[in-house]
Amino acid sequence: MTSFRTDYLNPFHAYDEGNLSWLAAAEAEAATMSMVRRAIPYASSLEEANKIVRGNWLQAIEQHHQKYSGKLKIEDILDIGCSVGVSTRFLVDRFSSAKVTGLDLSPYFLAVAQFKEKERAQRMNPISWIHANGESTGLPCKSYDIVSLAYVLHECPRRAIVGLVKEAFRLLRPGGTIALTDNSPKSKILQELSPVLFTLMKSTEPYLDEYYLTDLEDVMKEAGFVNACTLLTDPRHRTVMGTVPR
Repeated sequence: MTSFRTDYLNPFHAYDEGNLSWLAAAEAEAATMSMVRRAIPYASSLEEANKIVRGNWLQAIEQHHQKYSGKLKIEDILDIGCSVGVSTRFLVDRFSSAKVTGLDLSPYFLAVAQFKEKERAQRMNPISWIHANGESTGLPCKSYDIVSLAYVLHECPRRAIVGLVKEAFRLLRPGGTIALTDNSPKSKILQELSPVLFTLMKSTEPYLDEYYLTDLEDVMKEAGFVNACTLLTDPRHRTVMGTVPR
């Protein structure tokens, strides 16, 4: 039986039940697309904004993996905290020959992810969906080439961030790549938010301060990763990557 972290049961994003509700699941994709538009305000369309935000993120992962993996093929990808599968679908579209798995702690989000995927054309490699705690997945060691956490960590206290990174290290094969993409503390857009907007954002994100105070590269290094580096992949977000030693 999947166990829920105590922090996961807290209210998030103005939902009293946090991520454990149908309403949150139904509105998750719209909220994600709104985030993308805010990140690229000059984009003429949502499609253009997604090409920049998701394209830069995926390119950063691919380039880091090519540089440091020792030619490890990308055959298995795990998307931890996949929500309703938006990031998962972008991963499988980019790495179409890989087997991609989306994992989330919310059964509501996973149900919506599976429903949305059924509406699409059949893929060569269908996405697998797993309901599990990202800190203790129960999946086999050294079974993935890339582990991604997209827009997950700002919702986590430091101890959960550390646990997620440690689990990613356990799951990755030698030469495998971890990729964490989320809000960047160095983003000028976020730094220049008005006090009212910043207070409003913090009121729906109970662990935002802990996230900003956590050095993700240090957490990676302490877990055993090498080649840790951070790229500002769009005006609001960074992608922090590392490699499991070969």
